[in-house]
Amino acid sequence: MIHHVQLACPPGSEQLSRDFYEGVLGLTEIPKPPLLAARGGCWFRGHGIELHLGVEADFRPARKAHPGLMVEDLDHWARRLGEAGYPVDFADDFPGMRRFHSADPHGNRLEFLSPEGGRP
Repeated sequence: MIHHVQLACPPGSEQLSRDFYEGVLGLTEIPKPPLLAARGGCWFRGHGIELHLGVEADFRPARKAHPGLMVEDLDHWARRLGEAGYPVDFADDFPGMRRFHSADPHGNRLEFLSPEGGRP
């Protein structure tokens, strides 16, 4: 079992992270422990996942590595991200799954997946 996935973000980008992860993806920000909060970044939970955004001084987005997020109604998520101005690139090379790739506002790659013809 995985407790969480951490992605990096640039210094001072916490509000941009909140706008995306809360506003677009509908996750809820959860408080960081005080010792860790001093480092910056923010943590989110919802839809059965927990994502941590950690500040990295020499930030470079993860363009290949990514969390694979199982979702219901893949087309809903594609519309939601597209309407918010984020990329939606469907791929049909994963047998038994429908999926697309997108990116967070920092350029980190995200993958959204759903089994073909069914619920995750």
